[in-house]
Amino acid sequence: MRGAATGRAFFLMKLTDNDFALFGLPERQQQERAEIDARWKSLQAQVHPDRFASEGAAAQRVAMQWAVRVNEAHKRLRDPLARAAYLCELRGAPIQANENTAMPASFLMEQMEWREALDEAVGVAAIEALDVEVDQREKTLLSEVQQLLDDENDATTAASAAAQKVRALMFVQRFRSDIAKRLDNA
Repeated sequence: MRGAATGRAFFLMKLTDNDFALFGLPERQQQERAEIDARWKSLQAQVHPDRFASEGAAAQRVAMQWAVRVNEAHKRLRDPLARAAYLCELRGAPIQANENTAMPASFLMEQMEWREALDEAVGVAAIEALDVEVDQREKTLLSEVQQLLDDENDATTAASAAAQKVRALMFVQRFRSDIAKRLDNA
């Protein structure tokens, strides 16, 4: 969308811009959710198909493509884990969660201990205590990912290390979902 028959000035973006460029944000893990949401609202206001109702079906279809693209980018950017995975991909270290499931032995042991603790947990307090522990581990991993993606000088090595931690975070997130289910049923 580089112009319209009515002469309205449109933003100068390409559908192929990465999410950060699309939103006018730096390619960093550290982002403010409020800023992401504000930029999303601004972009949506520019591309909403209703704005193009008087310009015909073709203009509305293009606007719909843009609206979908903006929504997809927003979904990725607002979620710290999805944003980290996206940054790793942009920096040449795709997550490949289905193909690359190798994890350090210490992390696998930690997972086994958590699973056993969840299986043996009696009562809401025990499950909530485990959730607090896992939440803290998740926050630590996210902090490590942020440091790797935002502060390390060797981008390729840092992205590979961050990708490994993102895969670990995916395991943690799934486990936290299991904890939530258990709490719902308690």
